[in-house]
Amino acid sequence: MTDQDGKRLKVVKLPMPRPVVFDGQRLPASYANFYIANRAVLVPTFNDPADREALAILGRLFADREAVGIHARDLVWGLGTLHCMTHEEPA
Repeated sequence: MTDQDGKRLKVVKLPMPRPVVFDGQRLPASYANFYIANRAVLVPTFNDPADREALAILGRLFADREAVGIHARDLVWGLGTLHCMTHEEPA
């Protein structure tokens, strides 16, 4: 795949946290649901061993911003985390 200028895209793999299950349903816990702010990248964390690796990867990719972990285990009960909750709510 390429971007609009024909440059090849580089896909960077992120780890996955252990499954988060509530009431028999696996919830969409993912580090890819991060949010890019002016000076920071807010990264959902899940009290998981892979949290640090995800923070390090995103910190390298967004070297001009601070990668900040936000505990999102409770947020994911709503079937999304940081990026999802920043979207507009339809009228």
